[in-house]
Amino acid sequence: MRDGLKDKTIGVLWGGLSREREISFRSGKNIAEALKRLGYRVVMVDPAETMDFSTFDVGFIALHGFFGEDGCVQALLEKAGKPYTGSGVSASVLCMNKLSTKLMFQQHGIPTAAFRFFLEPLAALPSDYTFPVIVKPVSEGSSVGVSIADTVQELSDATTALCKQYGGFLLEEFVSGVELTIGIIEDPTPKALPILELRPHNRFYDFDAKYTPGKTDFILPADISDADTTVCQALAVKTYNTFGCKGMSRVDMILSPTKGPYVLEVNTLPGMTDTSDLPAQAKEAGYTFDQLVELILRQAIL
Repeated sequence: MRDGLKDKTIGVLWGGLSREREISFRSGKNIAEALKRLGYRVVMVDPAETMDFSTFDVGFIALHGFFGEDGCVQALLEKAGKPYTGSGVSASVLCMNKLSTKLMFQQHGIPTAAFRFFLEPLAALPSDYTFPVIVKPVSEGSSVGVSIADTVQELSDATTALCKQYGGFLLEEFVSGVELTIGIIEDPTPKALPILELRPHNRFYDFDAKYTPGKTDFILPADISDADTTVCQALAVKTYNTFGCKGMSRVDMILSPTKGPYVLEVNTLPGMTDTSDLPAQAKEAGYTFDQLVELILRQAIL
């Protein structure tokens, strides 16, 4: 595989335009260092500073959130004739938009929590919901803007803020259970990595819990039964294939003790920081970080 890339320059796209810019720098730095250890030529490209993609042959996308995960940079790379890592435009668009994601879940029989989309703040909870509920922006990553509302006042405050910043929001049933995330890689076909159980010290696995060392206990492999493991891993691969993802992704779930797994969302560009989930799961499966990076890179030219 490396013979086909040995004369090519790999452009690590990092930084970007989203609120996850600093996380992207951390992911990009780790990826670039791995590529250099593997003997690749590397250039760093921050789309917030330049859209000139002529300096590299293959793009390794380490962007998160707006412009990175939503199909925008993928479309520009395709227009420039540059192969790139990760999912294509369609899968990126669908998975970044939580409403589109939930509608796809419904259409393809993928279990997910009940939801509704609103364009105006809520002054009362809809009659078919009970507190607590989840409110979240439609297009953000890393749990940015996600909160739990326990009262009408909290619901009003959170939805007012979301409408002001994003123009609308998703209301979601709160499902109690074990928080799980399942990485998918292709070696050479899609396979589920060992399941990671997340026990955040915060109320849920929010941005702070994700990126602050010590704020979450990671149980790897997850402390769930073999039967549940098999069901959840199969569901993760089904979800990955349903959206047409490529290269790698991470499927987040809640495992209810009475109702089984509910898929929350699909992350097409998982973080690659020192505290990120995908590298930890790959390590548990026997892949070094460098091997993971090279596997992801391989998919860009297949």
